[in-house]
Parts: sequence; C-alpha cells; structure tokens
Amino acid sequence: MPGRPHEVIVFAFDGVRLMDVAAPLEVFSTASTAARPYTVRVCTPDGREATTSTGLRISADLPAGQVRAADTLVVPGPADLAAFQRRPELVGHVRRLTGTAGRVAAVCTGAFALAAAGVLRGRRATTHWEHAEALARGYPDITVTPDAIYVQDGPVLTSAGVTAGIDVCLALVEQDQGPDEARRVARDLVVFLQRPGGQSQFSVASRTSATRHPVLRPLLDAIAADPAADHNPRALAKNAGVSTRHLSRLFREQTGTTPAAYVETMRLEAARMLLERGESVTVAARRSGLGSDETLRRIFARHLNTTPSAYAARFRTTSPS
Repeated sequence: MPGRPHEVIVFAFDGVRLMDVAAPLEVFSTASTAARPYTVRVCTPDGREATTSTGLRISADLPAGQVRAADTLVVPGPADLAAFQRRPELVGHVRRLTGTAGRVAAVCTGAFALAAAGVLRGRRATTHWEHAEALARGYPDITVTPDAIYVQDGPVLTSAGVTAGIDVCLALVEQDQGPDEARRVARDLVVFLQRPGGQSQFSVASRTSATRHPVLRPLLDAIAADPAADHNPRALAKNAGVSTRHLSRLFREQTGTTPAAYVETMRLEAARMLLERGESVTVAARRSGLGSDETLRRIFARHLNTTPSAYAARFRTTSPS
C-alpha cells in the first residue's frame, strides 16, 4: 500500500529565478512513484501566477496563506537580490511558511530569505559564491561555507547557485527514498548524483583583481599574458622598479593576496583553460607554469577540490563521448 504523499511546497514570487523553481519541481516529480509519491505544489504570495526573472509566468496551486503543513518547503532565490530585500512582505511569507514545514531547503539566494526570516540563525549555510560574502557580512550569526554546493544543518538546507537546486533536492530524495532512487532520478535527469568539487571551480576567474594601480596593473597584465614566465616576487619587484616589501604591500592592498598566491591563481586559471581546450594534464601543467602533473593535481585539490582529469572530462566538451 502506498504511503501518504510527501507534501512539497515551492514558494514562487515575482522576480524569482525560473531554474530555482523548475529544478525542485523536476526532481521531486521525477522521484514520485506509486509506492512513494510526492505531491508538489507551487504557492505564491496571493495565489496568482508569478512572473519569473525570464518573463515566464508560473501558475500557482494556492496562496501562501493557505499552506497549513508541508513536509518540505523549497525557497528559491530572486534574480535581483536588492529588489527582493526591499519587499519585507516576502520575508514575512517565508517566515510563516517555514513554521509549517518539517524541513526547509533554499536554492541560491533563497538563503537570504531564510536568513532574514531568522531560520539560519546559529546555523551553517551557503549560497551562490558571488553573494556568500554579503550573506556572512549581513548575518554574522550564520556560519557561511562559501565553496559548498549545498549545506545541511539539521532540517535546514541551503545550496549554491541555480543548478545546485538539483543537487540539494537529490540529497532530499536520497534521505526520503535511499541512494538507489536518488541515482535513478539523477540518471533520468542526466546529472551527477554528487558532483565533484565545490563552487570555486566556477568562479576563479571572477575573483582576479580589476585594479588600475599604475605600478600593479602592468604586472598583472604580464602575468595573465604569460603565466609560465618567471613571476617570482623578486623578478616582479625588479620589473616594477620597487622593493619586494613594497610590492607585497601593493598586492595586499589591491588584490587582497600575496604575489605568489596571485601568480598561482592565474596559473591555475591558465591550466583550466588549457584543459578545457583538450590539452593533456602534462601539457596544461607545463604551459601554465605549474610545472609537473603532481603540482597541478595538488593545486587543483587545494583550490577546486577535484582532479585535473575529472575537471577536463566535465568541462572540455558538451558533446557525448
């Protein structure tokens, strides 16, 4: 005999990211079977359709005020976080909805809604890498883990950007129905059951400095143009006509890191690009300036929590092998 359907409520609102809503709907609908059914419903603030950030409208099954109980509540993120934060009534709906739910999952910047509602107080959490620092700064009572794909702290789960909504919902399916069923859903959706690596692999380039400092900018351009060249601190200081101590101070002020760490980051970025173009691990290590396969593997493990070969297999091409 089938058990009572597991009730999933997804909260949608104007400006919500379409994928943040669609991913949970897809995962739980795919996981729903006759033996272990899920009932997946969308609620909106007033029960009317919501217009997503893409302009696509989503129909509502019920208004937020009519939700009496939910086994799982999913709170997607807004595309425009600043606009969302100017709408305190949405936070009020989230606060009330979380009180009806057995467990709560936020997708992407949905973590800010949970934070504003007080749900993350004293908990560990994550969000999209681009907004992790703002979450930590705005809510110092939350322990933010910026590189995680998703974080679970008790009955509250938070996840990284957009497609990480699939990851966190697969984790919930595994908790409900076991790893075999979660693997079935992952295969059906053609996604990783548990993707290797963290968010850093998607954001290294975006963290490089855009400084226009007259001493530092030419050096940064030279490092980017030829990462395999000799860029030790003494050589960089000589090229800039400053002391190594002054150079270190400039790097700290303008990039937030040391010359050696900056060079390593740029070499890692160069190695990534070479791997994405189909070069071997050995070639990527040599041409990026990292030298050996072992050094490249060590730096990938430290920065990206994955291996060069695994990275290449996932990012080199979208064509089926």
